[in-house]
Amino acid sequence: MPRNSQRHFLNDMKILIASKNKGKIAELQRLLSAHITGESIELVSLDDVGFVGDIEENGSTFAENAMIKANAAAAFSGLISVADDSGLEVNALGGEPGIYSARYAGEAHDDSANNEKLLSRLADKNDRSAAFVCCMACVFPKDFAKYGEDFTVFGKCEGEIIREYRGEGGFGYDPLFLVSALGKTFAEMSADEKNAVSHRGKAVELLGLELCARIKNKI
Repeated sequence: MPRNSQRHFLNDMKILIASKNKGKIAELQRLLSAHITGESIELVSLDDVGFVGDIEENGSTFAENAMIKANAAAAFSGLISVADDSGLEVNALGGEPGIYSARYAGEAHDDSANNEKLLSRLADKNDRSAAFVCCMACVFPKDFAKYGEDFTVFGKCEGEIIREYRGEGGFGYDPLFLVSALGKTFAEMSADEKNAVSHRGKAVELLGLELCARIKNKI
């Protein structure tokens, strides 16, 4: 179960997840569904609304990139749009890969290459401490302006980078990111275990609370 099992109910509304990454979409759909639900709530992706091409993430922070994606999705679709920008920050590498986590080894967004580069960069480092960070942005297009200002929320999960891959689940850096309190990597956790401690799980919970409070006050 999510950290906060209370669900917040919305009705007759679509919410657009501003992503085409299938792993991320599946995870966000699970998380959002745990916190936002209703008789006719529908979570849709960029592919579902016919968005073609990529959104250029040219911000310098997680918050800027999340807002860029959410704004582009809302402008295209006219729907309330949420987007996340997430990444791994490794202390011994001065915060790398950070906002470049998905393309650390190049523009191909290759998980294996990214992981191998990370292991290589840390090969001679004793400090393996790291954190996953997630910023989620929510944008209200003009038809939903009554719900207030666009907003962002943040989640963070502390851990360390291990030297060998462990686990078959997840995506990205999950097989290398160990949460010491559980003694498991993200890739070894069940969906419920990961949702309870992950950076994205924490950010989505805050987003669900804020979004539903905004909408409830206007119904």
